[in-house]
Amino acid sequence: MKKLFLLLFTAFLFVGCSSDDDTIYDFIGTWSGTYDGSDKGDFNFVVASDGKLTGTMHSTVKNENYVISGKVTDAGDITGVVGSPSDGDFHGALTRDKKGSGGWTNSVPTPSRSGTWSGEKNKQ
Repeated sequence: MKKLFLLLFTAFLFVGCSSDDDTIYDFIGTWSGTYDGSDKGDFNFVVASDGKLTGTMHSTVKNENYVISGKVTDAGDITGVVGSPSDGDFHGALTRDKKGSGGWTNSVPTPSRSGTWSGEKNKQ
């Protein structure tokens, strides 16, 4: 009986202690990188403990700044907007190895612009 209990207890430990649990904590912090396409520049954003994303994109072509805001899921998926009020979108994914990439659009000022972005989590 003791052996059966020990076997079941050991099996429960392996099942209950999975290391692939998705949490937002891997993504909390400051991220930065570059974007390109029909405009180009750099960006930075902060992911808070509740998944809220806030930051800016700086155009090196037009010398303008654009607000980024959105949400990051526990899996690292980003859904957000560019501009205030929303003039475009900022979407993509962050990975647990501290890399991120995605796409963006911005309809103001005209003509509309779009492209891709890539970056990484800043070291603490």
